[in-house]
Amino acid sequence: MGRKPAGRADTFELRHLRYFTTLVDERNFERAAARLGIAQPGLSQQIMALEDIVGMPLLDRTRRSVKLTTSGQLLYEDARKILANAEAALAALRRVGRGETGRISIGYVASAAYSGLLIQSIASFRASHPDVELQLIEMEMRLQLAKIADGNLDFAFIRPPAPIPEGVAAHVVLREPLMAALPENHPLAYALQLDLKNLAAETFITPRQPPDVGFHYNTIEACNEAGFQPVISPEGRDYTTITSMVAIGLGVALVPRSLDCLRLPGVRYVPLAASATTSDLAIAHRKTEASPAVRAFILHARS
Repeated sequence: MGRKPAGRADTFELRHLRYFTTLVDERNFERAAARLGIAQPGLSQQIMALEDIVGMPLLDRTRRSVKLTTSGQLLYEDARKILANAEAALAALRRVGRGETGRISIGYVASAAYSGLLIQSIASFRASHPDVELQLIEMEMRLQLAKIADGNLDFAFIRPPAPIPEGVAAHVVLREPLMAALPENHPLAYALQLDLKNLAAETFITPRQPPDVGFHYNTIEACNEAGFQPVISPEGRDYTTITSMVAIGLGVALVPRSLDCLRLPGVRYVPLAASATTSDLAIAHRKTEASPAVRAFILHARS
């Protein structure tokens, strides 16, 4: 049984088409080999291997040039399309690997939008990654963290403290001082600043959260720091509801400074004179992230 000449193959590969189309374009073995960066005998062997695979001659060879057979012309037209599609697919995969395309689901608490950081992060990332699809979903903080842990959400903007599930990381990216939201007819509503202890007799309105989570915790911590245990009742679903409740005189609230933009009639915001308690904005994501696009957004949001 005879042995196949070196360079022959039974398997059709893209390199065969690349060699073949380059030879057709150059119409000369020497020029085509130089363009491909291979030896001329090696190119001849690869073309003969391709003819063995397809089972018919593809070229009419002369001393000075090569011409296509009818079969060669058909293959050449299809080969150009196949190579172009392969290059496009490879380029698309490389873009995915660089995080330039893909899809990211982002959860957020409503108060994150007031800070401006959420909007700024999304806008600047879209400018630098226009082909990454971003899906924004407002949802309760603990639900965001649970969905990140089970793989149903990629990223979150949250207001700690909050219990962080195993496998999830959280990083504070903004610390905001607290302000008092007061009814406009409150004796301290027009003060330039106030000591929180002067509100010790007030009823505080907080979000509907467990005592160790988010703004509810911030309120208790700040009041304890000021020397008193706050009376908390009622609770609001969100800060639009809470400030509305303040406006009608149901109580007062501690809010982050960024909520100053939420100007509802009947409410005044007064800075606290001294408080170590801040309202923090944090980002949360999986500690081990497979998606290049999500990794790119994490780096962007932390920068």
